[in-house]
Amino acid sequence: MPSAAATAADRVYQHVKHGVLDRRYEGGTLLTEGELAGAVGVSRTPVREALLRLETEGLLKLYPKKGALVLPVSAQEIADVIETRLLVEEFTVRRALPPPPGLLDRLAHLLDEQRRHAAAGDLTAMLAADRGFHAEIVRSAGNQILCRLYDQLRDRQLRMGVALLHAHPERVERSLVEHAEILDALRAGDAERAAAAVRGHVGRIEALVRGSSR
Repeated sequence: MPSAAATAADRVYQHVKHGVLDRRYEGGTLLTEGELAGAVGVSRTPVREALLRLETEGLLKLYPKKGALVLPVSAQEIADVIETRLLVEEFTVRRALPPPPGLLDRLAHLLDEQRRHAAAGDLTAMLAADRGFHAEIVRSAGNQILCRLYDQLRDRQLRMGVALLHAHPERVERSLVEHAEILDALRAGDAERAAAAVRGHVGRIEALVRGSSR
């Protein structure tokens, strides 16, 4: 059974992490131990533990006696994430054919989830289902090393995605269309069309995150 201190540290960790990912704590925000302790209702010791964990994940930079700075998403980080996504997703979508049992049904369900959350205006939940859609395809390739690599991108993808959809609300509907195109190509058994759909989808995300347009 986890100790009370561990439970408190987990609560602080989830509070701060969710705040960073859904942009309540923007890049450049300085978080203090005292403020976080008060917000979560814990002592400063579990706050320190949680902040150290978040620093190892690359979301914060600790400054002794000052607090923790929320790191902004850098241009290099964007480039690295997009490049890794393209390498992994284009390869695995080809390997997803012929589709393993249940894959197409799971993708259809996740696409329906995205549509429901989009209609409700819950962008964070929509992006979680969005990422689940892509992760299902990656897992279907059966390469555990690629799966672990892709999982390491999860938080960065969510953080970038929330910022993107707030800046480009028209992207919500377009993203649903692009996911439907990927699913249709998989249903048709067309590996080249599926790979092209993934390449176009991720490429348009890159262009928008970088502040340009296509």
